[in-house]
Amino acid sequence: EVQVVESGGGLVQAGGSLRLSCTASGFTFDNYGVCWFRQRPGREPEGVSGISSSDGSTHYADSVKGRFTISRDNAKNTVYLQMDNLKDEDTAVYYCAADRFGCSVLVPNQNIYDYWGQGTQVTVSS
Repeated sequence: EVQVVESGGGLVQAGGSLRLSCTASGFTFDNYGVCWFRQRPGREPEGVSGISSSDGSTHYADSVKGRFTISRDNAKNTVYLQMDNLKDEDTAVYYCAADRFGCSVLVPNQNIYDYWGQGTQVTVSS
């Protein structure tokens, strides 16, 4: 099946770290821009971070700059989101999206991207 699958979510204490993975199956990830989005309880989806396919350039939402790091390993068909110094407000379902023409944290709309995963829950406890 052609899809992207998120993993790595869980329960962590405030100040802790998690690493999320977004793994593609059924297609080659190399030529796709990948973004992470999240949806906090009772709120609209929002962008978190993105990485391009061409030069690996990255971008982040202001709320996670300096705490989250996105990276990709094309050999493993996987994009990672390293999340450090987690805060209560980071509690959300995290989704990854992939698109041949790239993606943007400013556009958290699953209908416009080629692939959108099922999400992984991240819960930060204080």
